[in-house]
Amino acid sequence: MSAICSSRGLGLVSALLASAALALPCGSQAASPPPSPRVPSVHTGGLPTVSTVSATLKGTINPHGLETVYAFQFGTTAGYGAQTAPVSAGSGTAEIKVSQTISGLQPGTTYHFRLVATNPAGTANGQDVALTTKKIPLTFQVAGTPNPVVFGSGFSVGGILSGTGAAGRQIVLQTNPYPYLGGFKAIGSPEVTDPGGRFSFFVESLSVNSLFRVATVGSPTVNSLVVAQRVAVRVNLHLHSTGRHGFVRMYGTVAPAEVGVPVGFQLMRTGHRPLTVAGTITKRASASGARFSRVVRIRRGGLYRAYVQVAGGKQVSGYSRSLLIR
Repeated sequence: MSAICSSRGLGLVSALLASAALALPCGSQAASPPPSPRVPSVHTGGLPTVSTVSATLKGTINPHGLETVYAFQFGTTAGYGAQTAPVSAGSGTAEIKVSQTISGLQPGTTYHFRLVATNPAGTANGQDVALTTKKIPLTFQVAGTPNPVVFGSGFSVGGILSGTGAAGRQIVLQTNPYPYLGGFKAIGSPEVTDPGGRFSFFVESLSVNSLFRVATVGSPTVNSLVVAQRVAVRVNLHLHSTGRHGFVRMYGTVAPAEVGVPVGFQLMRTGHRPLTVAGTITKRASASGARFSRVVRIRRGGLYRAYVQVAGGKQVSGYSRSLLIR
């Protein structure tokens, strides 16, 4: 090696290099080693398209010239736990956009996802991204039972609250009584929906036609559709013998005091509308009630009732229980 470093040795090396240069064709270069295979370049990104139960996940991949497949991993934590079916991303050398849709998600829930790609050089994981599915809006189904309710009687307002967060939700009953000018105001204490979103409020007594609705407590407030709860006048019917064959006195009371309204005495008929056989007009009995009375000819036995017709306002028409006349 020390001889190569001498002046004579340097001259010999120069001569060999010059000889090699003359032997190469003009413009030729020494061959470069082939590039090493590269794992895919992966980026989890792009704003996902989200609904209540599904989402379209997005990202980009550069396969770097090797046949590449990709999938999205997803779950409610960064540990994922689920994965979409693998899909080919090709073997190009440029960045491409990819996407896949996942379904069966829970509304109003946060999920994590990332893009994963594999080629013969290895596997690359994209960064973790979180999304939240949309909530199902809260909606009420509500009804009053019975409707109409007899004057002074109790009834229930019940139904179901549906949507995200419906279970265990605090709600309140609101009312706006006739003449409907005071607006809705809460009555009673708030209640909490059961695990199925069901609820029921009991109102002990109602004396005038009223509007009811149910509302969620807190923000944002969701109101149900309005239930028009009607109040039928209370009608009591009694029978008294007249001593004449085929005739009976029908009499009774009406509450509240609906004075001067028509009363019809009706024969109940199976499969047909009631048949009115006689009538009269109510008269005042007291500050809180009215009365009626009429001797009625009975042409056939059966069940009879008194029907009191009210034009509207605070109460609606009502009828008594049916009594048997033989």
